[in-house]
Amino acid sequence: MTSVAGAPVIELSHVGTRFGTHVVHEDLSLQVRQGEIFALVGGSGSGKSTLLREMILLQRPDSGSVRVLDVDLGTVNDEQALLLRQRWGVMFQHGGLFAALTVLENVGLPLREHTTLESPLIDEIAAWKLALSGLQPEVGAQYPAQLSGGMLKRASLARALALDPELLFLDEPTAGLDPDSADGIDVLIRKLRELYGLSIVMITHDLDLLWQVTDRVAVLADGHVQGVGSMDELSRMDVPAVQKFFAGSRARAASFQHALAGERTARSPLATTGEAASKPK
Repeated sequence: MTSVAGAPVIELSHVGTRFGTHVVHEDLSLQVRQGEIFALVGGSGSGKSTLLREMILLQRPDSGSVRVLDVDLGTVNDEQALLLRQRWGVMFQHGGLFAALTVLENVGLPLREHTTLESPLIDEIAAWKLALSGLQPEVGAQYPAQLSGGMLKRASLARALALDPELLFLDEPTAGLDPDSADGIDVLIRKLRELYGLSIVMITHDLDLLWQVTDRVAVLADGHVQGVGSMDELSRMDVPAVQKFFAGSRARAASFQHALAGERTARSPLATTGEAASKPK
């Protein structure tokens, strides 16, 4: 985990969102800080996906303000919005790749749209992003329909990284993956933050992922942020909506595994030499 003392990269202030008479968010405020891995969690209908859409200019709230990278999203014009979108990357839950393009072409697409680089250089950069995401070179010649779920997630992540963003949005990055593939995504998310100092915002139901990689988590319910903090802090928070999140058997198992891993690290001889901190988790 990293320090979370950085300046805000996302600021939501008194956000209100309605669909007809249905209230999704009411007077909702939160901040995401530079360099942290921040997660939004909550039950179905709690407004997580809507909030993410409001952060990436796919939807505007009915009231309140959303600032991303020190830009007020409520006042941006088309040109400013285009420039802002080039400063963040989005990994969509179902990949969002174009079926008619190869994986390499999908990853290179943002570079073709937003830069004047020559095609050979774009292909080279796209291949590098695929390698960074843990995919073999031959995957670039395949089409999205030929990929497994885990490979599709990594290819989508590679495309999100194409423009070297400052901010990365991940929508259910491990949904539908087997445990080994999900563990691989956990490691990759930590690696990306360590290598590039990215600020990362994600929506996830994966409790193992939350315990393993997040610095802070916001629990949404009833239109409000019910609690914000580390998973350890939230697990001790005496708020019904937050405790409900930690009450199930899966939540208890994930918490136990996290505590067990911590004990193993503390008992390791490396922990007394200062080497443990340099080892990838």
